[in-house]
Amino acid sequence: MGSLGPLEIGLIILAILLLFGYKKLPDASRSLGRSLRIFKGEMKGMKDDDVRTKDAAQTTPVRGEIVPPPTKTTTTTSASGDLTAKLHDEARIADARAAELRARAEQTRSADGLH
Repeated sequence: MGSLGPLEIGLIILAILLLFGYKKLPDASRSLGRSLRIFKGEMKGMKDDDVRTKDAAQTTPVRGEIVPPPTKTTTTTSASGDLTAKLHDEARIADARAAELRARAEQTRSADGLH
């Protein structure tokens, strides 16, 4: 009772032919095969990731840095000049922060490449 007999297999094949038709059956089976290959590859990748993360469980914490907002200047410059100076200061700070983050990302990439 646990195995399929020739009659049941014949009925399953007939049902598949009726559902897909004999012209679309090769395309459907090819697409199913591709999907199964992709699924198998993804499952293997997930298993490999699990093994790698178990070995490389020593992560370094990322320290956050709180940057104080720029202080207001109390000079007697025009509002336009003051705004321009603030924007230049903020741009300089943002560039420095971006350079620091790029350096950290590069260090992380090079450390990951060694494993």
